[in-house]
Amino acid sequence: MEKGTLVEFRLGSDRRLGVVDRPDGKTRLFVVDERGQSHSLAPRQITYAVTGETYKPSQISGFLEEVKPYLDPSSLEVAWELLVEGGETVTPCEMANLLFSESQAPYCYAAYLLLSDDKIYFKQKGDAYEPRSAAQVAERKHQLEIEALKAKGQQEFLARVEQALKGEPVEWQRYDRHRLEAIEKYAALVADIVRVGLNYDSLARAYPPPALVLETMNMLGRPATPQGAFQLLVDLGCWSPYENLFLRRSSIPVQFASKVLEVSQQRLESHPPDRDVNRLDLTHLKVYTIDDESTTEIDDGLSWELLGDGRERLWVHIADPTRWLIPEDELDLDARKRGSTVYLPTGMVPMFPEILATGPMSLVQGKICYALSFGIILDDSGAVEDYTIHPSFIKPTYRLTYEDVDEVLDLGVQAESEIAAIANWARRRKTWRYSQGAISINMPEAMIKVKGDNISIDILQDSTSRQLVAEMMIVAGEVAARYGQKYNIPLPFRGQPQPELPPEQELLQLPAGFVRACAMRRCMPKSEMSITPVRHSGLGLDTYTQATSPIRRYSDLLTHFQLKAHLRGEVLPFSAEQLKQVMMTVSSITQEVTMVERQTNRYWALEYLRRQPDEIWETTVLMWLREDSGLALILLEDLGLQLPMLFKRSVNLGEQMLVKVLHADPLRDVIQFQEIIYQEAQPTANSM
Repeated sequence: MEKGTLVEFRLGSDRRLGVVDRPDGKTRLFVVDERGQSHSLAPRQITYAVTGETYKPSQISGFLEEVKPYLDPSSLEVAWELLVEGGETVTPCEMANLLFSESQAPYCYAAYLLLSDDKIYFKQKGDAYEPRSAAQVAERKHQLEIEALKAKGQQEFLARVEQALKGEPVEWQRYDRHRLEAIEKYAALVADIVRVGLNYDSLARAYPPPALVLETMNMLGRPATPQGAFQLLVDLGCWSPYENLFLRRSSIPVQFASKVLEVSQQRLESHPPDRDVNRLDLTHLKVYTIDDESTTEIDDGLSWELLGDGRERLWVHIADPTRWLIPEDELDLDARKRGSTVYLPTGMVPMFPEILATGPMSLVQGKICYALSFGIILDDSGAVEDYTIHPSFIKPTYRLTYEDVDEVLDLGVQAESEIAAIANWARRRKTWRYSQGAISINMPEAMIKVKGDNISIDILQDSTSRQLVAEMMIVAGEVAARYGQKYNIPLPFRGQPQPELPPEQELLQLPAGFVRACAMRRCMPKSEMSITPVRHSGLGLDTYTQATSPIRRYSDLLTHFQLKAHLRGEVLPFSAEQLKQVMMTVSSITQEVTMVERQTNRYWALEYLRRQPDEIWETTVLMWLREDSGLALILLEDLGLQLPMLFKRSVNLGEQMLVKVLHADPLRDVIQFQEIIYQEAQPTANSM
């Protein structure tokens, strides 16, 4: 190539012009650009040569000024329309003649620039350019429109992100939601740190980000890791710093589908016909509903009745949600998918839409309500002597808290002697169950509540009122199961195998109280579900099913469906095989619910402790988790929390000590305690 030849070459993605100066070896050339910089170029780096004239580096800028007026990409469309039918190829100089009726160097280079940058009408073929077909051009235009819209959407998304990061209100668009949902899904992987014990680096390697997440995080200059995604969502105000990732990672639906809400509203506005046409009218009975103050789904009530023959009848009234649905309708299938109401420190995720669960399905004070009522007569020992089950009407008289009932019992309020009578039968009932082999393991249970930024932890007291309600629910479950057993009705029966407790001699060697209870608890087998009756050793019952929380537990709802159909003389909605299949599905879901509840409670327990690094806690060593490495389970007695602690000294089970939190990281599920040892001041020589 002659000295003075003007050439175009590329440095990376940068397009430049330079003048050939001299050879560099056998094949390379030294080229000088308009800045006077010399470049050694291989032939493949030279993309265009201006022929017919020679130039100096100082002339390059003037040459580019001559070219600039002719760089109108729209002019190519006219040329394409002229050439497409024949399909002939065209060189840059031929295109210059076609477009500008000129073939001097600036015009040829302008045509080359148009052709080489064109993404629609022409494609390169050797040193010439070939017109694309009409179909190809249409497709290219469509793709470019999509890319332009995407680029515009990205810019608008970035603008809204900046707005959100400043704390200004933002209305996210559908395009944004697609990105944010992908980021949310990826950020929720942080919960896997707890689930499988990964650290953040391992987590990022195990779960590389999907393409959309990677694109978005790179676009925002954020690390494309699960914790980076989590922090972005917090910064944008989409998530709380305490977002429940356990719930997000689960398959538990948090919101109700619009169709489910529509059906709920229809049921509320237009009551379906009641299939239980012979409901027993029990509105004359005084009915007590007893719950925590915060309870909104009220699904059980109690009554006491003196019969004409001098015997006493207990009534356990259970809310009747099946009045408002039928098996396998929209509401039933959605409840089955949820398995149960989810109870979290931050609030609950109900099994049914709230307008039904806290409205017509609940036993509301002062209103006539639909119920399934269990009338039970106990003998003097507390065993069930007789029972009856009826779909009913009731009118709850009083809504009481557990504290209200304890106060009535403590004061001996004569006007509410029915409560004392129920409490008396509850005590007999409990005594009878223990005579049948029931096992009592009393461990403190923490009740964690989160309101706004405030966390409170109270110990759930095993008060007389709570025992009263528990015994009445258990006896109703026994009666439901006995009815199912008598008439061979498939029900979700619950049982528990007989535990193999440590020998009494071994138990007596352990400190009495929580340590001994903890050792017994470890021996208790898991409860089981069966479509046929099975003994529940923990409760001391030969047959048992749960029937007292049909608004909150789907297995209880199944019991109601089956019992009520039999009471009406109808074909059972679920055959034994169908019930078995449904129970397997629901059991899997409720296990996940239990896990989410447990993980969430632990998260907030650690967050509570993290906020109080200077607090001193009284603890008891409950049991060894890994005795060889000094890892034990301790009980924080004031909170009812059981957490691990690593000891570097020898300790005994039952030993009490003072500890403080050394380090707590709720998101990583890490808690470290430090033992506090106070040394008494030793008298000095001067003081003696």
